[in-house]
Amino acid sequence: MLYLHIPFCHHKCTYCGFYSVAGSRDRDAYVGALCDELRMRSSQQQLKTVYFGGGTPSILSLQQLQRIVDTIRDNYDTSALQEVTLEANPENLTPSYLDGLAAMHFVNRLSIGIQSFRDDELHRINRVHSAQQAREAIHNAAASGFENVSIDLIMGLPGQTCDDFQTNLDALASLPDVEVVKHLSCYELTVEEGSILERQLRMGRLALPAEQTLVEEYGKLYDWCEVHGFEQYEVSNFCRPGYASRHNSGYWMRTPYLGVGAAAHSFDGTCRRWNVADIQCYVDGTAQGTVPFEEEQLSERDAYNEYLMTALRTVDGIDLERVPPSLRERLAMAVKPFVRQGLLTETPQGYKPTRGGLLHADGMAATLFEV
Repeated sequence: MLYLHIPFCHHKCTYCGFYSVAGSRDRDAYVGALCDELRMRSSQQQLKTVYFGGGTPSILSLQQLQRIVDTIRDNYDTSALQEVTLEANPENLTPSYLDGLAAMHFVNRLSIGIQSFRDDELHRINRVHSAQQAREAIHNAAASGFENVSIDLIMGLPGQTCDDFQTNLDALASLPDVEVVKHLSCYELTVEEGSILERQLRMGRLALPAEQTLVEEYGKLYDWCEVHGFEQYEVSNFCRPGYASRHNSGYWMRTPYLGVGAAAHSFDGTCRRWNVADIQCYVDGTAQGTVPFEEEQLSERDAYNEYLMTALRTVDGIDLERVPPSLRERLAMAVKPFVRQGLLTETPQGYKPTRGGLLHADGMAATLFEV
């Protein structure tokens, strides 16, 4: 698994907590540094997935993307690649851009940050694109031959009602090219400390929907997915059969991965490493043949707690084979209240969250953590 962080955006969305910068300065220098790091950390292990995340990877020019793709092909074994995802914003996905992307014969999955099909909601969170551009982006993707498209929607936007959210689902269902949408990531809005949104809420300029509204929105989401052939496989992720994100599923299974770019994280199975979250430091470092980073060695307890956190967010749940034998009896006692409440189901393999349990995944995990 290979992750590439592209930390550039047209401007910051009010809710964003990821490392990214607005503007176009230093993109060429950054791409050069990213290619240098790719060469420094090259491996002969077969890549199964590649993920361009950000930021907004589609803000890069086709020439810049081609440079990165060529570097990957020259320094890594891509013979077994199954999935290559590019995160993109609708305003970038013009017919010419998508045709050029398709001509690279590398990216086979698009993850489009729609967030809402309503102009009023998009304006409220400072998104650049319009609802019409969102629809056109999906149409353009289909016309350029992309048959595996994932879209992001956000629940619980400021001022959003349950009916508003339903109109987003209805808009998706009515798209002429909806058949290319194989995956839906539907996230509950989180308020990141220090974000513009956090300040707006603190000052009373905006208000979030009530908890009951979110519960009703989840109900509408589940109903919509059942009707339209989407399966839930993680708290916020739904797909048509066979189209779960292979890359993100690898994260949830704690599969080792390589992260390249400023602020990118890597994991080798026991150690987590993260590059400096500063573009200039990153560029200067790679120019000198090194990447500034920090790392953390995970203890058995840390690894176990991470596994609980991710496993309980998936429909597969906890596999006892992945739980240290010394902790299985204690876990069996700790999960009993959740089984009684109907949040977990006991299986021969372990414990699976119910639909209601998925909504309480993080709380259950926190209760079960080893401290």
